[in-house]
Amino acid sequence: MEAAATNPMHVLLVEDDPMDEALVIQAFRKLNLGASVNVVRDGAEALDYLFGTGRYSGRDPQNLPRFVLMDIHLPKFSGIEVLDRIRGDPCCRYLPVIVFTSSVAERDLIECYRSGANSYVRKPLEFAGLVEAMRQIWQYWSALNEPAPLEIHLVSELEA
Repeated sequence: MEAAATNPMHVLLVEDDPMDEALVIQAFRKLNLGASVNVVRDGAEALDYLFGTGRYSGRDPQNLPRFVLMDIHLPKFSGIEVLDRIRGDPCCRYLPVIVFTSSVAERDLIECYRSGANSYVRKPLEFAGLVEAMRQIWQYWSALNEPAPLEIHLVSELEA
């Protein structure tokens, strides 16, 4: 199997609230980042998308998004369960996952990091704050951060 490729202009948004989904997409548009935002609305759909199964069986699972922006409280599978599955898969293990949530519960924060979240960001209450959060997330994960090299996926695959 080939190493997973990361698409720098492709983001996966995992969000079950239509209003939050619309606001995140609007923020990306306002920033004019040129990124495509693919949206899934529950944990099961997120896993199908990433692994190219279910209704996404035609999608190449080797074409990973640059990062996943995911709420923690999701239908079907929680954000924690999705994180556990992502981190358990050799091809997705190093995919950056940013938990983007309104939860202020410390146990959620702890569980997300224990399950392998790369970042935990609380959703701003105002649209201007959301735009700034999206700008900073994009800047860090798409410009400043060096993604794991493709070779690391191959080594992980052989060890699995």
